[in-house]
Amino acid sequence: MIIEYPTDLLADVKKATAGRRLTGFTPGQGPRHPELMLIGEAPGRHEEQVNIPFSGASGQELMKLVESIGYSRQTVYITSVVRQRPYSIKRVRDKKTGQVVEKTPNRTPTKGEVRAFAPLFDWELHYVDPQVLVPLGNTALQRLLGPQANIGQLHGQAITSAIQEADPAGKGYRWSKRQYRLFPMYHPAAILYARRLQPTVEADWQRLGQFMHNLHRQENK
Repeated sequence: MIIEYPTDLLADVKKATAGRRLTGFTPGQGPRHPELMLIGEAPGRHEEQVNIPFSGASGQELMKLVESIGYSRQTVYITSVVRQRPYSIKRVRDKKTGQVVEKTPNRTPTKGEVRAFAPLFDWELHYVDPQVLVPLGNTALQRLLGPQANIGQLHGQAITSAIQEADPAGKGYRWSKRQYRLFPMYHPAAILYARRLQPTVEADWQRLGQFMHNLHRQENK
């Protein structure tokens, strides 16, 4: 299922992000009421082109991890806290021609951009209604648990907590009344940049698999 967002929320996002270096729009994808909702940072260039979340190189790493614990792209919901690709503009000299060319590489979304998408993300979370939230990396984790949260400290751990949601009265956040189950993970791109993290990341996913197994067992008692 490719999600269809309310037009009024999309209009609000467009207004809040006017003039920012954001391009495309990649919707979340997956079933409603899944066991796992995987939450990334923002679409990259490949995602912008094909409109499928986590479909580039880091997405391939993610799917290996997902499948290692018995899930698939069809059984999890995949989204990110910003739905457009953030880019920067860099002018570099082409080595072959000597001409200066303009490039638009990916960048990390700003806190303001994450906040601009917050009402849309909140709506998506309530609509999809997953059992467990899996924030991938610091941007997603801090959107949920605040700026003090650090993936290096919390990765591979089961957490039950309120999460940040957009405060309708202002530009900040408030804490949700509901408690959510979270299982933070390193972003799969971390493996691409630092292969030494691979054993840690793989072990974290096995812990998630065991956590879900235990959750099923409790529910079936």
